[in-house]
Amino acid sequence: MTLKTTYLVQPFELHRNRLRPARQEPAQSEFGALKKAEALAARMPGAAALRVVADDETGELEGVTILGQFGSVPDDFAESLSGG
Repeated sequence: MTLKTTYLVQPFELHRNRLRPARQEPAQSEFGALKKAEALAARMPGAAALRVVADDETGELEGVTILGQFGSVPDDFAESLSGG
């Protein structure tokens, strides 16, 4: 089992007065994800920087960590990542 760490930015947009996820964007590093999330939140309602650890061979998710949140993020965002 080989674990691979990737970094993503999850921006949020308003749709019918509710926040919903927009298209995720990849980042090269933790620092890059934080900077990109902060920049996106300046022109969108909000964004979150994420670290995703998954098995490189099977794709099985090992864990998702929120590195930072900027602007408006849904109240249940962290809960939705943990599957709860």
